[in-house]
Amino acid sequence: MQGGIPGPPERERTLWRLDPDNPHRPQLFVLTTDKPDWNHLVEQAGWPGAEGEHYAVRDYAPLLQQLAPGRSFAFRLTANPVQNTNRPDKPTARQKARTEAGDRRSFRLGHRTAAAQLGWFLTCTARWGFDIPTAPHLEGTHGTDDEPPRDIRITTRQRHSFDKGPATAKEAHVVMNSVTFEGRLRITDPAILTGRLLAGIGPSKAYGCGLLTLAPLPERE
Repeated sequence: MQGGIPGPPERERTLWRLDPDNPHRPQLFVLTTDKPDWNHLVEQAGWPGAEGEHYAVRDYAPLLQQLAPGRSFAFRLTANPVQNTNRPDKPTARQKARTEAGDRRSFRLGHRTAAAQLGWFLTCTARWGFDIPTAPHLEGTHGTDDEPPRDIRITTRQRHSFDKGPATAKEAHVVMNSVTFEGRLRITDPAILTGRLLAGIGPSKAYGCGLLTLAPLPERE
């Protein structure tokens, strides 16, 4: 993927997300600063002679120009919900060693339950420049915490465990939880939201997390 972007890979942080809505033809979304060229991917892994558009490149500026306070969009985000804690419930051998050595730095741990992952998202939206309105078909109702249900849902939850490749022993293995959120957002601060759209949300961006995408809301009957 990085081979389609001009210049050295370290010059910019590329955001990407693989959407397997159609398992036979998943869609790869990539956000770059420089205009990419994906012809090499089509030649190496696609069907160069097939009809139709093999890939599409679009300017991001028209979308950013539409951002305004109070405006609503449909959204999708695959993220790695995490928390920082000084006392893990089930510390690993490495975490125990750090604690016993007097290391006072907190540990970054992934949220494991759907409720905790959704809570992480809803707690962070103010820092991302938007909020999540009440679900239209559930207005006037309340959940167990006496809060009205929000217009958001979790569509996919996955645990990933893999090797990074050449690295030091303590960094060679990665374990993370990715969660895909979908729903409706309402803009509260266009400048902050623009920053999140361009820089991404949360950790694990190198592994396909953090790319927030927006789309027009479907017309309601």
